[in-house]
Amino acid sequence: MLTCLLDHRGFSAGELADRASVTADEIQGVLAGRTPSEGLLRRLATALGFHAADLFILAGLEVPDDLTPLDAAATSWIAHIVMDTVHLPAAGRSELLQFIRGLPQEERRSSFVPKESEPLADGPGGSLIRMFWYRNLSRSGLAHAMAVVTPTYLSASTYYVIGDGRAELTPRLVTDFATLLGIDARELAALTGVVLPETPGPAAPEAVDAAAVLWELRRLSAPQAEHVAELANSMRGDSRAEYRINAPGW
Repeated sequence: MLTCLLDHRGFSAGELADRASVTADEIQGVLAGRTPSEGLLRRLATALGFHAADLFILAGLEVPDDLTPLDAAATSWIAHIVMDTVHLPAAGRSELLQFIRGLPQEERRSSFVPKESEPLADGPGGSLIRMFWYRNLSRSGLAHAMAVVTPTYLSASTYYVIGDGRAELTPRLVTDFATLLGIDARELAALTGVVLPETPGPAAPEAVDAAAVLWELRRLSAPQAEHVAELANSMRGDSRAEYRINAPGW
């Protein structure tokens, strides 16, 4: 995957080593199949512009505690917040995001364990679903969020099939997963080995903000997430029409 990403960006191993402040031998070792150390992965995440947690998942390694969501119990509120976010005007989305970022960091009381328990495949589909788990989205939450933020409208059970490798990752799925993950679709395609028939256009501003909110919500406790959900709901005011599919741009 790292080889594909470097090819996509036009980087050499030496250039990546310089950006990550590591030796070229360390990069060459990863490219040759050596398991990267935790420290190397963290440096690579910074150099590549990826969230470190995502890079651990893509590498098939356990995500360190300090990179996991704070509270699995917050899962109940995450999708609702994301769905409300896309219905706010730009100023409202910015206000909500700044409010979330300004909340105090509470103490971690236990190790994070995703609420979902089904086994995931080792391939790209399993990695992508796991990346959503580590954004505190359950399968049902993922189904709801994807249906509002992107054109993809699938059942929660379909995401289970994607995660265990029985369903193909289509270009449409990769593009829409990338939108909600806040990752460039071309790079996610390179990482998953999916060929995009055409270069996708930029994500709508509502979708970009929804992905940013989804990421920031990882650091909240369940009571904090509930408070944010109430705020996002109230900010919509009387404009609470039914949730629309692919709200951005509609």
